[in-house]
Amino acid sequence: VAEDLLLMDLHCHANNVAHNTHEISTSQLIVRRGQPFSITLELDFAFSTSESLKLTVETGRFPKPSRGTKCTFGTRVATCDVGTKALWSCSINATSSLQTGCVTLNVTPPADAPVGKYSLSIELGRPSAVKESLVVLFNPWCQNDWVYLPDEKERQEYVMNEQGHIYRGTAHCFSPMFWDFGQFEEEMVDICLKLLDVNPKHKRDPEDDVSARCNPIYVGRVISAMINCYDDMGVLQGCWDGNYHDGVCPTRWTSSVSILQRWFQSDCKAVKYGQCWVFAGVMCTVMRFFGIPCRVVTNFESGHDTNNSLTIDQYFDEYGLKKMGKEDSIWNFHVWVEGWMKRPDLDQDGRYDGWQVLDPTPQERSEGMFCCGPAPVSAIHDGHTNLKYDVPFVFSEVNADVVKWKIKADGSKIKMKYLTDTAKVGQKISTKAVGSTAINDLTNTYKYKEGKDANANSFSQRLGRISSVLVISFTDIS
Repeated sequence: VAEDLLLMDLHCHANNVAHNTHEISTSQLIVRRGQPFSITLELDFAFSTSESLKLTVETGRFPKPSRGTKCTFGTRVATCDVGTKALWSCSINATSSLQTGCVTLNVTPPADAPVGKYSLSIELGRPSAVKESLVVLFNPWCQNDWVYLPDEKERQEYVMNEQGHIYRGTAHCFSPMFWDFGQFEEEMVDICLKLLDVNPKHKRDPEDDVSARCNPIYVGRVISAMINCYDDMGVLQGCWDGNYHDGVCPTRWTSSVSILQRWFQSDCKAVKYGQCWVFAGVMCTVMRFFGIPCRVVTNFESGHDTNNSLTIDQYFDEYGLKKMGKEDSIWNFHVWVEGWMKRPDLDQDGRYDGWQVLDPTPQERSEGMFCCGPAPVSAIHDGHTNLKYDVPFVFSEVNADVVKWKIKADGSKIKMKYLTDTAKVGQKISTKAVGSTAINDLTNTYKYKEGKDANANSFSQRLGRISSVLVISFTDIS
């Protein structure tokens, strides 16, 4: 400890309560960006406001002011270096007793600070300094944060609630299963930060990766990729063939916590086994930990388009018998998550802000990785399939037409127009309701009601627009 700094009190309990992180820890400082927290310095000399007091925060292995990963600031104006991307600030609290050397500072991380673990050092204008650490998270309570969620009941449900329901079954016979998200278990700090630090983008360019953690769009994509293990040191390995002898049957899991703990304690070795609801439940835990509002969504009669046609194609021979072999399919149900965030990368007027589909189940490669989203639900609804990320794929899951083809003896195929089904795919898209155990049907947020004029023209119009922009590499692993 510095010779002239007797004590630095981080007020972990009071700060964490104010930042809605006290359920994670009351002994480690965990704050949300865009919101001030207080620290108190006890000095062995009277402090004058004319004296130099500098604070420096750093995150990542290669902190730089220009990348938003380092900031030096203080109580005097214009302390920050020119070109600093993420500007922290502080002020002296009126409760300070400067004559006795008791200085309380209000410190504010910017609303665009990268999330993660930071070191905090304080210099008193003398050769000595003291260093502490803190964790910074997204802040859905802060209007300037891209994850801001205005409704307090929704914040309590989609950020703070550690338990929930995931729906499985069929559109006509489904049931909720209890799921323990457990995002505020104390070990989640180390687990979730580790998940970011072992992602392939961090290994390739750690400086760029840590800087990009200011953006919930980027963080959401990284989490989506890291929940499955197919390109990286991800959390879960999938299995759909019923052979679970060397692992755990997916139906036995009821909690994200035990899965994440196993992954972390085994030095990031994939946990066996998961299926869609397990992948989604674990992703929801990590998203809520970081402060990105998140909910688990089930799509019944979920389309599985294998050839990028945005139709579910079924083939029959001339005798009406179904042709064998690889073809599109419809799953009884499929589960993903929605994360809440702004999308200024798509449109400045906010039309694509709000709920975004993110799917950690490894179905397709997106920009070379098994991940999916964030795809704006509003873009899926309106058929804006030229937008990133993975909107065409999610559109086909909820709104593809089922098209039947007759394969003639010479190999040519004829579309059986009168057997096309425009209503089968995407039914009763559901999540747990806010503040209750009731079900919340989200179907109308994903597509127009069947039979409406808007829906009647939407598919053919969208398909025409898609043909010039659709580039997807799809791998069927089921």
